[in-house]
Amino acid sequence: MSHTQNTGFPAVPEAPASPAAAVAAAFGDPAGLGLGAFALTTFVLSVVNAGWVAGGAVGAVMGLALFYGGVAQLFAGMWEFANRNTFGAVAFSSYGAFWLSFWYLETFVKVPTADAGAAVGLYLLAWGIFTLYMTIAAFRTNWVVFLVFVFLTLTFFALAIGEFSGTKGISTLGGYLGILTALLAWYGSFATVTNFTFKRVVLPVGPSSK
Repeated sequence: MSHTQNTGFPAVPEAPASPAAAVAAAFGDPAGLGLGAFALTTFVLSVVNAGWVAGGAVGAVMGLALFYGGVAQLFAGMWEFANRNTFGAVAFSSYGAFWLSFWYLETFVKVPTADAGAAVGLYLLAWGIFTLYMTIAAFRTNWVVFLVFVFLTLTFFALAIGEFSGTKGISTLGGYLGILTALLAWYGSFATVTNFTFKRVVLPVGPSSK
């Protein structure tokens, strides 16, 4: 989820561009799309998890999970691969796949009620573990992205514990943590698009760790 602006051309005009540089030059920064897709879909689901709207409203998330959180974010990940940004590529591709798998599970998989808590809890726990090690890597990006991953890790673990224990209060806490995660990711998307468009830092995201 790099927020550096791509210049698009080699520093020395006379030097021929490598194939990799030519591919990277064809793309803008996909982080704005990836963070925006992640933020919006996470926000809508987290509002449901926090209890702000009825639980049946989770159906409204399905279209977002498939097309915006899923497909659009997966595309952002592929474009990050083309931009030679391994962290952004792995993050966006993985969370795009997360939303696609969430859509599939909610739409097609019928887990027996007695096993639902353990099944969903295991699913969320596994994503929490993945997010935890991505959080360590995110420390080398910038503070906004790092905080997104910190709170996303807490969100996954809170929701997993809530599912395993059947404690609604913990799941509700996970919803509030998810809302905060979404707001941070939205800010990251806003900053990426705005800074890239204005060709200067309008919205700071904090320095990266060296």
